[in-house]
Amino acid sequence: MTEWRMPAEHSAHRRTWMAFPPAGSEITATQDATDEARAAWTAVAHAVAEFEPVTMVVDPADVRDAKLILSGAVDILEAPLDDAWMRDIGPTFVHAADGSVAAVDWVFNGWGQQDWARWGNDGKIGKMVAAAAGVPVIDSPLVNEGGGIQVDGAGTVLLTETVQLDPFRNPGLSKADVENELRRTIGIDTAIWLPRGLWRDSQRFGTRGHADIVAALPSPGVVLVHDQRDPEHPDYELSRELVQQFESEISCTGKPFEVIPVPAPRTLRDEEGFVDYSYINHYVCNNAVILCGFDDANDAEAAEIMSLAYPGRAIVTVDAREIFARGGGIHCITQNEPLPAR
Repeated sequence: MTEWRMPAEHSAHRRTWMAFPPAGSEITATQDATDEARAAWTAVAHAVAEFEPVTMVVDPADVRDAKLILSGAVDILEAPLDDAWMRDIGPTFVHAADGSVAAVDWVFNGWGQQDWARWGNDGKIGKMVAAAAGVPVIDSPLVNEGGGIQVDGAGTVLLTETVQLDPFRNPGLSKADVENELRRTIGIDTAIWLPRGLWRDSQRFGTRGHADIVAALPSPGVVLVHDQRDPEHPDYELSRELVQQFESEISCTGKPFEVIPVPAPRTLRDEEGFVDYSYINHYVCNNAVILCGFDDANDAEAAEIMSLAYPGRAIVTVDAREIFARGGGIHCITQNEPLPAR
């Protein structure tokens, strides 16, 4: 039986995969919204392309527009799209025991059959990306998204009870069922279940609680935790709960976690209400960390924490407010394909 293991995001990448916001999607309902989304996605693509190859999946109807805005450093691959959250619609890449790469193709059903979502095209992107990468596919019956899991590359995974146990995703599955499938597909040894996600992410246009906006594992035994310091914000209590939970958990090292709180931006609201702005939703690529920026007083502190958590990497801050206005962040729109392991 082949054993698979999902590597840490800071492992060496072959490339980054992204998806170009298609016209007529939920996040591109007007021309202004389309222009703003595409500009934000493009800024991230260009930032990543300074450090590693980037392939942008583009709906055939939008190729002309994509070529006008994307630099020649970004490769274009045509495929029909419903939306542009590559972390969730793309495959999760893993290493085999011999170091070769494969891709787990989860079932994608629009973040739990959300009434605003479409997924007829996006549900096929996992296999399409795997084929383009030239790697074998590991089929999984689990409804899951890449943003719903965080790993350290040493066998630990972070999950959220409101995501993998969502009755609109995996009705009837227990924690043990989910863990067994993740053990088979991504090689986890230790599963840490978070009770819920951020407040905004639990509202109508959210994911119902993705892990990659509340906590990250920069190295085995270390966890970065979203720290909402303002009691006015509904995420204040969750931040306290998560710190306490991780302080009581035993990491894969056999010791308690080193918990590093990362301040939430001081901005509390936008025109829709309380924000879920988070520096946790960063992307680690070759030699760099692409960090969400919010033109906020806490941007600099977050960058300093990231420089210590990921030593030796450049910290590149990209304005992520237009991405968050649409329901996610920089991590949500990127997917890392690792190099084969030696």
